[in-house]
Amino acid sequence: MRFNRFLGPLLAVLLLTLAGCGGSGDGGGDADDAASDKQSESAGAQPDLDAVPDVVAEVNGEEIGKDEFADVYTQRFEQMAAQSQTTGQDVDQDQLKQQVVDSLVNAALLVQEADDRGFSATGKQTDQELRDLAEQNGMKSADEFVAALEEQGMELATIESQVQDQIRIDGLLADVGGDKEPTEKELRALYQQVKAQQGQSGGQGGQQIPLFGQVRSQLADQLKSQRQSEVANALIKDLRKEADIQVHL
Repeated sequence: MRFNRFLGPLLAVLLLTLAGCGGSGDGGGDADDAASDKQSESAGAQPDLDAVPDVVAEVNGEEIGKDEFADVYTQRFEQMAAQSQTTGQDVDQDQLKQQVVDSLVNAALLVQEADDRGFSATGKQTDQELRDLAEQNGMKSADEFVAALEEQGMELATIESQVQDQIRIDGLLADVGGDKEPTEKELRALYQQVKAQQGQSGGQGGQQIPLFGQVRSQLADQLKSQRQSEVANALIKDLRKEADIQVHL
């Protein structure tokens, strides 16, 4: 089992920077045969980590090691390999490696900035975040969630450390402006956009979009997530200008 919102800045930043990203393949030949061949190849594909160095990158003197890279890369590869069986496109592992290392560099920059600005995570916040993660992944308790991660080879200290990193990053982004509540005008504009999209996609069969009041909280969550992504990406762009980044892939 893989988890939807874990771990910490690693997957959070992956979601920011890799969202919607798919593997790219070389098209050619007879379409049906090529798609069939690619599906067969993808089904047996494995992440290629042989040439990955022990130190993948350095961010302001802080090293990103092979183990950290391999953990995120393998998870992302598995997701894309599964998608490739539908799309018929091979996973471009060179491209994916670059995307993952970029994301890990971004995560490191955010953690460093959070530390520089004095953001911290208390034990109470850590426990609550673990409970939230357990609930989001359909588990009854934080202990059950942690136990599942430990079965995947993660140590408790690593789990707690990455949860605390996420809490510090959340605090940083909120401070920069990522927690601003959406206005009623923004919510209604998004609602109208969703209705228009459903109409364009042929929302037939009697299916109707719920009333605005019924989906208001979901719309607010979507806008908050979008705003946080925009704030994070803008901050990362600024941090990269001043950072000493060395990538060894």
